[in-house]
Amino acid sequence: MDEHKVDFAALDWQSPGPGVRQKVHEKDGHRLRLVVFSREFSEGDWCRKGHLGYVLQGELEIDFNGIKVRYGTGDGLCIPAGKAHRHKAAVLGQSVRLILVDEA
Repeated sequence: MDEHKVDFAALDWQSPGPGVRQKVHEKDGHRLRLVVFSREFSEGDWCRKGHLGYVLQGELEIDFNGIKVRYGTGDGLCIPAGKAHRHKAAVLGQSVRLILVDEA
């Protein structure tokens, strides 16, 4: 049954941009990511992708077109895709570690 297990320890870290590193597992059109955002992370434009996630450690603030919501350790997030739910995240503190699920 190992085909159903994601061994994050065996995955390499990727750095898709400044202030972010992640380990990614893709299967059946979905992507499961262990993500660490550091204080240097900055979104240049609004994200319109949908995300499901869980904050493992740290705190972040997500700006939903002027409405800011804080997420801390133990909080989940459920952001639908689309322009109406566009968002930008900012790290509060030194870093935040999350599990994120989105479409591949």
